[in-house]
Amino acid sequence: MRVRHMVALLAAALSIPHAATAETYHWDSVAIGGGGFVSGVIASKSERDVVFVRTDVGGAYRWDAAQSRWSALTDWVGEADVGLMGIESLAVDPRHAANVYLLAGTSYFSNGKTVILRSSDYGKTFAATDVTAQFKAHGNGMGRQNGEKLQVDPGSGNVLYVGTRRDGLFKSTDSGATWRHVDGLAVAGTPNDNGISFVLLDPASVSGGVAQRIVVGVSRFGSVGPNLYFSANAGASFAPVKGGPAAGLMPQRAVMSSKGKLYITYANGAGPHPATNEPMDNGQVWEYSAVGGNWVNITPAGAAHPYGGISVDPADPKHLVASTINTWLPQGAGGYGDRILTSRDAGRSWTDVVARGFALDQRGVGWIGNGQAIHWAGSVEFDPFDTSKVWVGSGNGLFKTSDINAATTSWAFDVAGLEETVPFQVESVPQGPLVSTSGDFDGFINADAGHYGVQHTPQMGTTTGLAIAAQDGRIMARAGTALYYSTDGGASWNKAAVMNGDHGQLALSADGYVMLHSPADSATSYRSTNFGASWTAVAGLSVVNARPVADPVNPNKFYVYDNGKLLASSDGGASFVQQGALAAGGASLIRVAPGHEGDVWVCLNGGGLTRSTDSGASFSKVTSVNQCGAVGFGKAAPGAAYPTLYIQGTVGTTSGVLRSTDAGASWVRVNDDAHQFGGPGNARMVNGDMNIYGQVYMSTAGRGIAYGQAMDAGGEVAVTPVAAGPATPNQPVNQCSYVVTAAWQGGYNAAVRITNNRSSVIQGWSVSWTYSDNSVVLGYWNAAVAGASPSYTATPNQSWNHDIYPGNTVEFGMTVSGAAIPVVTGDACN
Repeated sequence: MRVRHMVALLAAALSIPHAATAETYHWDSVAIGGGGFVSGVIASKSERDVVFVRTDVGGAYRWDAAQSRWSALTDWVGEADVGLMGIESLAVDPRHAANVYLLAGTSYFSNGKTVILRSSDYGKTFAATDVTAQFKAHGNGMGRQNGEKLQVDPGSGNVLYVGTRRDGLFKSTDSGATWRHVDGLAVAGTPNDNGISFVLLDPASVSGGVAQRIVVGVSRFGSVGPNLYFSANAGASFAPVKGGPAAGLMPQRAVMSSKGKLYITYANGAGPHPATNEPMDNGQVWEYSAVGGNWVNITPAGAAHPYGGISVDPADPKHLVASTINTWLPQGAGGYGDRILTSRDAGRSWTDVVARGFALDQRGVGWIGNGQAIHWAGSVEFDPFDTSKVWVGSGNGLFKTSDINAATTSWAFDVAGLEETVPFQVESVPQGPLVSTSGDFDGFINADAGHYGVQHTPQMGTTTGLAIAAQDGRIMARAGTALYYSTDGGASWNKAAVMNGDHGQLALSADGYVMLHSPADSATSYRSTNFGASWTAVAGLSVVNARPVADPVNPNKFYVYDNGKLLASSDGGASFVQQGALAAGGASLIRVAPGHEGDVWVCLNGGGLTRSTDSGASFSKVTSVNQCGAVGFGKAAPGAAYPTLYIQGTVGTTSGVLRSTDAGASWVRVNDDAHQFGGPGNARMVNGDMNIYGQVYMSTAGRGIAYGQAMDAGGEVAVTPVAAGPATPNQPVNQCSYVVTAAWQGGYNAAVRITNNRSSVIQGWSVSWTYSDNSVVLGYWNAAVAGASPSYTATPNQSWNHDIYPGNTVEFGMTVSGAAIPVVTGDACN
């Protein structure tokens, strides 16, 4: 978008059409960038650019070469089947890349439901075979980065094998529709509950239409029992393989070269991280001849680390790439992670490409440069069609190099479209950004949902609590292992001096004066009026894991739902009393309608949705809603007087994310069966955008923050006309626009602020002031560059020119003598 002219306090609307068919939505994930464990990379050997990745909690993806981004394959999974977002293994038919299979299931979700998902169209659609009664997967279990347990026979696409955690080996002869146990392998469970760590079939052994040589790795130490088995008769029988590494190691992954050599990585644990009685700090790499039975220890010299990934060049059987796992060595600027090694002589010598020269290409994702590294590198893979290119999975996403042989190997954070964070809260600030908190990565401030945001700094990892003052969006707070507050919209954060317990939930009074903190697993909540310099215990609120919510209008009011009771405070959070009674079993995250005092909404799960308009003294059920798991508010529809209401629930026979523009009298579903994202996960959150009518956000169990945008009749994302309202201090702007406000901090009566949210420099952005008379102007600029804060005196019509670096903000303030109206011209996108 190019902005040419804006006048201070101009009230005219932009001439952009709004949505005509708001029920049609485009769904995606808010751009955070990776944020979760890519546990496997699987590239087709028969078709260029057909590449899949599996994740432990965020489903599976396919590379879309035309769009240069990853396309999610499992967003159709509904809330009841959320466990299927854990992908334990993925297989591609070696001869027909369109045939894709997933082993899906998570032990602690969906009652351990496990299915084999079968696709013949590159994962666009799937058929499912429920195998729960035969075996169970655990996509987020220990050993999840081990080799692929699910394999398609290189001789026949109808024949598949799958290794399991507790029940041995299974085989299908009808493309995965049905399965039977392979009795020839006498292996069931293992002490670490990882069972079979990989299954491998030798393409060179195809005879009678199927592979005869099958290798199975078992996730146990050699002292417990054999951990490598071999079949020479298509699985009719298996024999343990003698020799190999010492008893204290277990196989992780294996790959077969075109010369019949098997390369296996070993570690002293299942991985990707240490477990009880498994230190995960040692390992080896071995070569085994599938024909001659000879073993050779090819562990890199002087590098006694646990090893995970291994891949072989299909055109050069001596060209290998391997990775360590759970190794924390220096990697780039400030990061500590795994090592990636290559060999040109079948492992007789190795080159550590990280030690040789390491560069990180962030691809616009700012947070990955904040001391992050490639770690938990359990899967490393050559591109079969260009083996100078290599992928490596990581605990924070996926990396790819275009030249593994370069003296300084540059690793691109290859996560466009791949989102796997676990969000806890997301709030849209009126006339401001999107603010979130999440597991592991603190949370972010996104100027818009489609562009990468800025990570909260200082960092503290998992951040559960978030509160923003309803009447001043500059004031916000977040809670994790510490408590931080901001008075400048998250541009900077200050640590609270005192914190009584960690994590938990926060609330800020409407004016930002009072802060409430309910620490995790505590029955005591605390109140502060000085941003955490001191606290007093809240009276009458002995609720474990309370979730206080502030009234958006009255700074003295707060609310807490407590399993059938609505507790309220009318003294600024100093004390709570029970106001009203309603059904038990409701959602702890309640909402109060923006701009409406005492208008409290509570989801009662199977009891539907209920509302109070008298601060919780009485409630009325919204009769149209059968079930409600989450509720939130967004910008009102054009012409509507009440905020738009969103729920995740059921109205009549329609379930999903639903929207109401008339306070719950009528509803439309805004997601569809292809975009369910496994439901709202543990955070149980749905919330609207306060600046864009129809835009809605939903938490997930591992697919980041899902968001929907209303589409117009032409299939384009609809943009609601926005009129310039009263000027607000510190009004944020998008990467390609600027705003003019009044009453700027410091006493300037007109100002402009430009923020660069791109990954590249905005070069030579210029601005000039013009006026209707010759008023005297005092101007200044302040770029967020260390040590730089010069000022200058501008005369009418003087121009200013300066580069704006990624993440930086430039502010211009001016004091005008007389009643002149400043007109700003310029282009923030040149």
